[in-house]
Amino acid sequence: MDSSCFLVYRIFRFRKRNKNISSSLSSSSPPSSLSQNWLHPVFLSFRGEDVRKGLLSHIQKEFQRNGITPFIDNEMKRGGSIGPELLQAIRGSKIAIILLSRNYGSSKWCLDELVEIMKCREELGQTVMTVFYDVDPSDVRKQKGDFGKVFKKTCVGRPEEMVQRWKQALTSAANILGEDSRNWENEADMIIKISKDVSDVLSFTPSKDFDEFVGIEAHTTEITSLLQLDLEEVRMIGIWGPAGIGKTTISRVLYNKLFHQFQLGAIIDNIKVRYPRPCHDEYSAKLQLQKELLSQMINQKDMVVPHLGVAQERLKDKKVLLVLDDVDGLVQLDAMAKDVQWFGLGSRIIVVTQDLKLLKAHGIKYIYKVDFPTSDEALEIFCMYAFGEKSPKVGFEQIARTVTTLAGKLPLGLRVMGSYLRRMSKQEWAKSIPRLRTSLDDDIESVLKFSYNSLAEQEKDLFLHITCFFRRERIETLEVFLAKKSVDMRQGLQILADKSLLSLNLGNIEMHNLLVQLGLDIVRKQSIHKPGKRQFLVDTEDICEVLTDDTGTRTLIGIDLELSGVIEGVINISERAFERMCNLQFLRFHHPYGDRCHDILYLPQGLSHISRKLRLLHWERYPLTCLPPKFNPEFLVKINMRDSMLEKLWDGNEPIRNLKWMDLSFCVNLKELPDFSTATNLQELRLINCLSLVELPSSIGNATNLLELDLIDCSSLVKLPSSIGNLTNLKKLFLNRCSSLVKLPSSFGNVTSLKELNLSGCSSLLEIPSSIGNIVNLKKVYADGCSSLVQLPSSIGNNTNLKELHLLNCSSLMECPSSMLNLTRLEDLNLSGCLSLVKLPSIGNVINLQSLYLSDCSSLMELPFTIENATNLDTLYLDGCSNLLELPSSIWNITNLQSLYLNGCSSLKELPSLVENAINLQSLSLMKCSSLVELPSSIWRISNLSYLDVSNCSSLLELNLVSHPVVPDSLILDAGDCESLVQRLDCFFQNPKIVLNFANCFKLNQEARDLIIQTSACRNAILPGEKVPAYFTYRATGDSLTVKLNQKYLLQSLRFKACLLLVEGQNKWPNWGMNLVTSREPDGHIVLYTPSSHLQGPLLMENLYTFEFELVVTSSEFVLEFRADRYKCALGRFDKFGVHVVWCHLDQYESKSPLVSFVGVASPFGGIFL
Repeated sequence: MDSSCFLVYRIFRFRKRNKNISSSLSSSSPPSSLSQNWLHPVFLSFRGEDVRKGLLSHIQKEFQRNGITPFIDNEMKRGGSIGPELLQAIRGSKIAIILLSRNYGSSKWCLDELVEIMKCREELGQTVMTVFYDVDPSDVRKQKGDFGKVFKKTCVGRPEEMVQRWKQALTSAANILGEDSRNWENEADMIIKISKDVSDVLSFTPSKDFDEFVGIEAHTTEITSLLQLDLEEVRMIGIWGPAGIGKTTISRVLYNKLFHQFQLGAIIDNIKVRYPRPCHDEYSAKLQLQKELLSQMINQKDMVVPHLGVAQERLKDKKVLLVLDDVDGLVQLDAMAKDVQWFGLGSRIIVVTQDLKLLKAHGIKYIYKVDFPTSDEALEIFCMYAFGEKSPKVGFEQIARTVTTLAGKLPLGLRVMGSYLRRMSKQEWAKSIPRLRTSLDDDIESVLKFSYNSLAEQEKDLFLHITCFFRRERIETLEVFLAKKSVDMRQGLQILADKSLLSLNLGNIEMHNLLVQLGLDIVRKQSIHKPGKRQFLVDTEDICEVLTDDTGTRTLIGIDLELSGVIEGVINISERAFERMCNLQFLRFHHPYGDRCHDILYLPQGLSHISRKLRLLHWERYPLTCLPPKFNPEFLVKINMRDSMLEKLWDGNEPIRNLKWMDLSFCVNLKELPDFSTATNLQELRLINCLSLVELPSSIGNATNLLELDLIDCSSLVKLPSSIGNLTNLKKLFLNRCSSLVKLPSSFGNVTSLKELNLSGCSSLLEIPSSIGNIVNLKKVYADGCSSLVQLPSSIGNNTNLKELHLLNCSSLMECPSSMLNLTRLEDLNLSGCLSLVKLPSIGNVINLQSLYLSDCSSLMELPFTIENATNLDTLYLDGCSNLLELPSSIWNITNLQSLYLNGCSSLKELPSLVENAINLQSLSLMKCSSLVELPSSIWRISNLSYLDVSNCSSLLELNLVSHPVVPDSLILDAGDCESLVQRLDCFFQNPKIVLNFANCFKLNQEARDLIIQTSACRNAILPGEKVPAYFTYRATGDSLTVKLNQKYLLQSLRFKACLLLVEGQNKWPNWGMNLVTSREPDGHIVLYTPSSHLQGPLLMENLYTFEFELVVTSSEFVLEFRADRYKCALGRFDKFGVHVVWCHLDQYESKSPLVSFVGVASPFGGIFL
């Protein structure tokens, strides 16, 4: 910040060193299952005599078929208690399955296993599954029935503590919802279900494992809201976005979070790769897809799918969660999720794709678009792969952001680039960046190219045109350039957008950096070693080679060279460089916007030929005075030759009927424009700073569709042709600083569509034609600096749609026509600097006027009484109207008036009374009104007044504050340097935002000073004084104060009021900051305090600076230190310093306990705070 006031709150930290703190963690802290390294997938606890030959063997066989190897304690010798090896096996298993059979409770070994399993469930987060085999779960829970009889026998003679552990473990296990064999008709189906549940748990990745995926929570939350899991309906949703944006990751995280809420679940991934389209046998492909679906859904590898109705038969009564990832064809969807009726109630199907049109074609209504991460999120993603953490290493901050920009915030690109650069030095990074700019990583390309390969030839061609040439254009512009290339260009754009290959945003075409790079790579590979045989050239080196060696061919249709990319020297283009490029349609040699660098392209032998098929010719700083003699602009749509050496475009009257845009700005030698007789489609003509241009050709009148004509800074232009009146569609005319222009033609009034006219800086302009009144659509007229303009035509009153009229610094303008009162829609009128203006016409019906600028109208003596009719006026500037004697009393009837500026109105002696009628007045500035003696007392009744400036009003005696007990809330009052002010204040400041400046008001009486000092609500003030008042109980000489605090009141919020007296200062700085700097301790805490900007000015001696600040006190002793500085440059020092407590926040306060004591540097003070 430029200037501010800082309070440094220095903490002296009193640390206790506890040497007895244990370095080890408490063993009672349970480790998280999320970080557990499991030794075994499954531990089986069972009673062998009940299940070994039947249930157990069948479970083992199913587990083996699905690649699950459980731990079974068959080989262990059983003793009195389970040994360390078995304990390790139990604790090291991710899942424990308890097969609770009739005789399970007869084994002390089984019961001890159970106790340990339930302990692991509690402490390690182990997943526990129960199977009740021919036993009632209630009998297990309550230890009754046959199960209870067996258990009670085991308990005989056992310690009570052991028995209670067994009972608690059995009860807890029975409370776990498990499989009851009595509820299954087929035991084999139950075993398949158990195996599926185990597989799901083993494949489940806890959500915390996805913490490294930046922003994942926001995505899953949004998609979950689309899923509406509380509804019983079957719902199908789509996740849509470009390749590499993270759709697959998001869908996997979502599946892992939700799958446990469903009976069955599956993710079928990479569908478009494994089942590409088109295929020769569509039916077989569908069968294969369905087989994949069912195999994963019911966990059966050798699934037989004889017909396409199997999926519906098997899943119609099951609540399933199905994710179909990377779908690119309706055939795939028809095979796996043709209809919601295929699935049971509550099912959710998530289709992940790049193709929006596919989702809509399948009737999916709920679609989530995955947007690119923010810049900060993209940096975090990149850093996770480059550095293994979410922020760059020290010294890599800027280069990391550069690489992130190259990746275009695409997560796939960020991951690949981050992984590539990991563990490289900064120098290696710098060497790698040029390659990353120009080539696409193979992994990225293989992902992105799938969508491109699925396009028809016409869409592929459109994609390449956009990536190589038109990615920055608007849709309608592209439509013009490619009118002959595509029958329905907009349909092609929509296809590309649906496949996430580009986006259409408010009429603009936007394409991701990596997709652009994909297109460039595709073109480059058309002819790697002979660039002249490609469709497009965009690489600087390739273009230089083709232009200098004359190796272009008829294949080339576009060249785009950014001249700032030419690093070494210049390019000498061959005279016949374009001769063989007979199909060249788009040529662009350009600098970055606004870059006016030196010449780079040269044609030492001239230029013999350029393609007649050119539709775009953009050649900045063209080095010749004319285009080739045989150039035919017949197909030309846009020509931009800014900053060129042109004296004329071409010889002869060539047809330009297709031309829409022409820009010859800054062609300072341009003397002649082409014949516009055939330019019936021309919409924009820019001729900025064409210093040699004297006139426009009369044929300009044939450009009847011209919308914008820009002649800014054409300083030699003397006149406009009368044919300009034919431009009936012209909407904007810019003639700024056409300093030789004397007048406009009378036909100008025929330009009836004109909305904006800018004549600013036309210093020779003598008059505006009366025909201007015919331009009924005119909304903006700017004639600032037309110093020769004496009057406006009375017909200006006919421009009833005019909203803005600027006549700033029209120094010869003496009056405005009375017809201006008819400008009922006028909102902004600026007459500032019209030095000859004596009076204003009646405001009359200008009821919509919002801003009126009359600053420095030094001849203006009065305002019209009818100004009150401008009921919507909110801002009025009269600064510098030195001859203004009075304001009309009606001015206060403008109830919408918010800001009134009268600075420097040195003849103004008083303000009209009844100021309180201006109920919305917020800002009133009267600075340097040297004749003003007093303010009307009613001014203090304006409740919205927030700023009043009467500074340097040398004759001001009274503010008339005596009879007003309460001043407006949040008032900023600046009365600095009012040397005559003798003021008594009988008022109350109730708002803490009030700011008062009475600097150098040495006649201000003592009562007023005391009131300001002692009012706790007045937090910022300057007033005259030579010593710190006694009100500040704790005072010190010098610039620091030590505060000792009772530790009982630590972490409480305290508000202090400070008073500073400057003993030495420098007045050369207009703005200053009060840096309350840190004391000498290295571990201090800094609290920043900034006073109101209205108190900032040159530092003043013999004045008191008061302000408040609040601290949350965290230490029993701290030092307050003060020093005035600016940009760390000392401006002065304080001689005296005082502090008083005005407020504290304590839950309980005991007056017997001393809260704080203050010790001054030179004069110690002590005492009880409060």
